[in-house]
Amino acid sequence: MNEVELNSVARGREAAIPVNKVLRNTYLLLSMTLFFSAICAVATMMLQVSQGMGMVMLIGGFITSFVVQATARSAKGLFWVFVFAGLMGGALGPVISAYLQVYANGSAIVAQALGGTALIFLSLSGYVLATGKNFSYLGGFLMTGLIVAIVAMIANIFLQIPALSLAISSAVILIMSGFILFDTSRIINGGERNYILATISLYISIFNIFVHLLNLLGALTGRD
Repeated sequence: MNEVELNSVARGREAAIPVNKVLRNTYLLLSMTLFFSAICAVATMMLQVSQGMGMVMLIGGFITSFVVQATARSAKGLFWVFVFAGLMGGALGPVISAYLQVYANGSAIVAQALGGTALIFLSLSGYVLATGKNFSYLGGFLMTGLIVAIVAMIANIFLQIPALSLAISSAVILIMSGFILFDTSRIINGGERNYILATISLYISIFNIFVHLLNLLGALTGRD
């Protein structure tokens, strides 16, 4: 191996070090925030928090996500990402309670949604990590799809069409799956160097997949 090749290998290893660090820190923080969200969800279920309060917490989480992005490059970002995860997890508590109360097989629906979400995330992330493919080209398509889905969700608040609700949930699951591919590839290809921003992006995708899987499973397999 000549000197040029040796230098190229050395530069490649040096470039891989920060990428691996971001990836490791992202998955560690993501695991911690998901665990914290689970604790908060259980807490709001035990406290029998109302659906209305759950919606307030969800809105609070949405607002806090912007605070996380603004503080992600400082030590405050870690504090705010846990505030965000706590609010989002707390908002899930009343939703899960509703499924457990409304459906005789509510616990099975929740368990299937959890398992399905984990399977989707691990499969897609594992695929990107194993292949190293760059999915940055998906960014524009995913944002367009997300905007269309949001508009459809707002419209269905007034239309209340069950079939449209199922179609929206299916679309959101596909879009968020795409975002997992997109965000993971950005990390391993050096497009995202901030693990807090990477964590919140993946968290939002996982959260939405779980919620919309609940909706699909409740409609398709739920029994009163």
